[in-house]
Amino acid sequence: MIDIPCVILSGGASRRMGEDKSLMPFKNFDTLIEYQYDKLSKIFSTVYISSKTNKFNFSAKLLLDQSSEIFSPMIALHSILSSLEAKKVFITTVDVPFIEKDTFELLVKNSLPNQLTLAKDRSYTHNLCGVFSHSLLPFVTLLLDENIHKIKALRNYTHSYQEVLFDDTQQFVNINTKDEYNKYIL
Repeated sequence: MIDIPCVILSGGASRRMGEDKSLMPFKNFDTLIEYQYDKLSKIFSTVYISSKTNKFNFSAKLLLDQSSEIFSPMIALHSILSSLEAKKVFITTVDVPFIEKDTFELLVKNSLPNQLTLAKDRSYTHNLCGVFSHSLLPFVTLLLDENIHKIKALRNYTHSYQEVLFDDTQQFVNINTKDEYNKYIL
């Protein structure tokens, strides 16, 4: 098992889906968040869910966002880094259920000397799939003070940042729309 905490971001607005995607059925689970929590609990020693509210019907470790009005990954990251005492934390999102165990392990392995280690494929850097060091908290606070909410901006503030390239782009597919949901649940 990977011995750093993993946090699943599940506090987004789900605007493109039109309903809370984390609460939609997925595979043989009642909800997508239950699927992700179960899957990641078999890979990481500790798994948390980051959300604005406790909207879940199962027992899980929750980290509630410090702001309930603004949907922002930077606010979620600030809440996570402020709440957890771990030196590093793995962060992923509820809507990427196909990431492979080897990918998580390789990202953690490559994170040892870095403040920020993110997954990358041939097309994108996945800013919400990687290892974040607690030492980033002052920079996250600074960005929030400047009203900057994109995690991408954090890359400019760290002195030790790495992207790990993966050939399998399909594992990073986001389920953001009804069409994508219907395509991947069947």
